[in-house]
Amino acid sequence: MQRINIKITEAVQKIIKELYGENVNEEQIQIQKTRKEFDGDFTLVVFPFLRFSKKSPEITANEIGDALVKNMQEVESYNVIKGFLNVSLSDEYWKNFFNEVKSNDNYGFKEVTENSNKIVIEYSSPNTNKPLHLGHIRNNLLGWSEAKIMEANGNKVIKVNLVNDRGVHICKSMLAWKELAGGKTPEDVKMKGDHFVGDYYVAFDKEYKKQIAELVANGMDEKEAKNEAKWMKQARTMLQEWESGKPEVRKLWEKMNSWVYAGFDETYKKLGVSFDKIYYESQTYLLGKEVILKALKEGKLQQKEDGTVFIDLTKDGLDEKVLLRSDGTALYMTQDIGTAILRYEDFKFDESAYVVGNEQDYHFKVLKIVLKRLGYDWAENISHISYGMVELPDGKMKSREGTVVDADDLVDEMIETAKEKSDELGKLEGFSEEEKNEIFRKIALGALKYFILKVDAKKNMTFNPKESIDFNGNTGPFVQYTYVRIQSMLSKAKDLGIENIHEYNNSEKLEQSELALLNFIYDFEDVVEEAGKRRNPSVIANYVFDLAKEFNRFYHEIPPILKEENKDLMKFRLSLSNKTAIIIKNALDLMGIEVPERM
Repeated sequence: MQRINIKITEAVQKIIKELYGENVNEEQIQIQKTRKEFDGDFTLVVFPFLRFSKKSPEITANEIGDALVKNMQEVESYNVIKGFLNVSLSDEYWKNFFNEVKSNDNYGFKEVTENSNKIVIEYSSPNTNKPLHLGHIRNNLLGWSEAKIMEANGNKVIKVNLVNDRGVHICKSMLAWKELAGGKTPEDVKMKGDHFVGDYYVAFDKEYKKQIAELVANGMDEKEAKNEAKWMKQARTMLQEWESGKPEVRKLWEKMNSWVYAGFDETYKKLGVSFDKIYYESQTYLLGKEVILKALKEGKLQQKEDGTVFIDLTKDGLDEKVLLRSDGTALYMTQDIGTAILRYEDFKFDESAYVVGNEQDYHFKVLKIVLKRLGYDWAENISHISYGMVELPDGKMKSREGTVVDADDLVDEMIETAKEKSDELGKLEGFSEEEKNEIFRKIALGALKYFILKVDAKKNMTFNPKESIDFNGNTGPFVQYTYVRIQSMLSKAKDLGIENIHEYNNSEKLEQSELALLNFIYDFEDVVEEAGKRRNPSVIANYVFDLAKEFNRFYHEIPPILKEENKDLMKFRLSLSNKTAIIIKNALDLMGIEVPERM
């Protein structure tokens, strides 16, 4: 079935030609959903046509409205408010629309084909010197949701992770473990490997600050003391030894990274995210160095007297960007150049999207320009989805000071909070412990994911664990509970012997609450498309919350469905409820949120 807004657009083009003798293109025709406070399904903005009609907005709108009612059987009536024409569609149209979509569980999603655009999306990008924390949670949840939304829009999506497993920050953890651990392993102290290694990163910072303070107390300038502190010098030396392949350093690096990877895998599993391919900076930086040194020989890059290799971007309104340090060691930009090239060779992507904190906006702007200057035309298709900082009610977090909220601890806290809330409400009486624990997990992660994804990605946000688990507010549990309420009603209908709910002949006039639900169902296709264009899961979150609210209004306003004597009307309303549940489930799935069948 052709989308009705497109059909109205085509009809308006013909009407303008017939009434006023003018041709208008699609861009000049503004059709939007009618605001809730007004009667109607779609609103046409009339002001652009006044120069053709030479009449007032009201007269012009009435003329176009009369023509629409005459020429489109789907249009039942209209009303005019100043320069806005509000069009109401007929019951017959809405019933036909619903008959088209009620059995299509994939309504709103475009098919992925061999000719679909290929989009690589990178998210997570952890460092192997610390566990994943709250900031990483936002990154992972955004990345996973964006991948699902891009796929729902008909793109072939490849989910990738780049692990930052080399650099001076990694050497800091290694050095602190070597100096302080006495050979202990995560198994010895019964800790997750990433938490274990992260503790030594914090230990390095404490000792480093102590060494700086001692040097400053002895008369050294603080800036110089930061460079001359014993552990910092040792960490830099360790990085050089790592890059030169010193066996002892490499062996320690491999051992500590293996502990961290085991911890990461556990956290990713808890969060419900995964990747199609994982890249490692320790491998991709070599290609980056190779490309940079080749470009230097070709005269595309410049070198300072101390050996630093850089690119002059002043003509682009930027600065001189260092690509290799004076001692030949690589930077983030070095490995990002190598990773991007390798990724294109692997996938020949149509787009490569990076999910990154907004503090890295400049870095990825530079990466795109550098790659283009080096002759890689596909760099034009690099994009980044930036997001704001996540804070807790009591403020910012700092990894090296050990004040972050670990992802694992947060998930565990959310599950405990879900348990407490459910126990208070007495919602899970009669369930086995195993069933309860699985429901607690789904509620907790649904609350966490929804709370984070409902905020526009570009905005900074404060995450409040307790506020996120509320069965009545704008939360994941409220939406999940609406789905469960529908499942309960459908289950009772089966118990009553009501089958084939999609087979009915409903001749009754549609109630306002039914029309409102049908409008929401219609909107799902447009919402998925908009979320894809804006690269913003909050579009889905806002929609599914409003849909859940609308269903609850419908549920309370009409007489009890299962007591309805008109069997056709009962089946129609059960079918409408079922379709609402499917869309709630599909929308939540786009956010990586599972729905319990009971709650």
